[in-house]
Amino acid sequence: MTSPAVTTTTTQLSYSDDGAALTFTAGGQQIATYTYRPTDDQYESPRPYFHPLRTLGGDEVTIFRPWDHVWHKGLSLALPNVGKDNFWGGATYTRATGYANLGNNGAMTHEAFTAIDDSGTGITAAEELVWSSQDGTPVIAEKRRFSVQVLDVPATPAWVLLFETELANISPDVIEIGSPTTEGRDNAGYGGLFWRGPRSFTGGQFRSDAGTGQDEFMGTRSEWISFTGRHDDTCRFSSITFVEDGTNPGAPNQWFARSSMFACLGSAPFFSEVVPLKAGQPLTYRYAVVISDGQVDERSAAELAGAAKTALQAWS
Repeated sequence: MTSPAVTTTTTQLSYSDDGAALTFTAGGQQIATYTYRPTDDQYESPRPYFHPLRTLGGDEVTIFRPWDHVWHKGLSLALPNVGKDNFWGGATYTRATGYANLGNNGAMTHEAFTAIDDSGTGITAAEELVWSSQDGTPVIAEKRRFSVQVLDVPATPAWVLLFETELANISPDVIEIGSPTTEGRDNAGYGGLFWRGPRSFTGGQFRSDAGTGQDEFMGTRSEWISFTGRHDDTCRFSSITFVEDGTNPGAPNQWFARSSMFACLGSAPFFSEVVPLKAGQPLTYRYAVVISDGQVDERSAAELAGAAKTALQAWS
């Protein structure tokens, strides 16, 4: 895949901070809100999340607390099987219990922003978090960075969210990170950077370098994957494209991709294999998520993915 040149600008980007959330604006349009001090119930595994996410044209591409899975929060990093803890929300699936409420819903707590920099090609925030069990015991220290950048891609208005997480074990034991699939439930390997789309996106279309389709993309591996859905009211289309950094452990990892039940997409590095998180050996994962107006075809999807890959490689 050819990666085109990328031009990003901060002149049309700005952000505000109200003490609980960062809100990002591009050209006068709010495009992202990052809530870093959530007020969610413990059962929903409180954690920072991005919602709403909007295209540059103003169309919203996330949903918050849908009735079927109230712990789905726009776009967020969430993991269901982290040793004995659940940092996803809701019931936990294990071989011994199936889905059961185990009183093990942990929380990711914002400690501080160590930097927010708008002097480069976008706005980049560096954050420190602590993941704690439901009883308050710290188990993981996370260093997180994300950057909002506007992409200059011909004929496709788009912006990109670059996301990096470093997870370090601060518990006394090795933490085994898995999924319901590693616990025996077929094709349920969710867990990672996860997006849930609007109700009207149900039945939308996935696209990768392997072609197009719907639920058959569940568990597939590719460097990038796009999803296109259609909005109620305006009847316009929007697309979201995930790109995985090739340096991620296990890359290319499997995608958790659903269209027919509801629209969702997420990186799933623990889909079918348990990955140990050992003291002194942190795990680092990096992604680019492109939010674009309109549908994507073979050419435009590859172009957006290439631009995002270039931005991710240039980001430091």
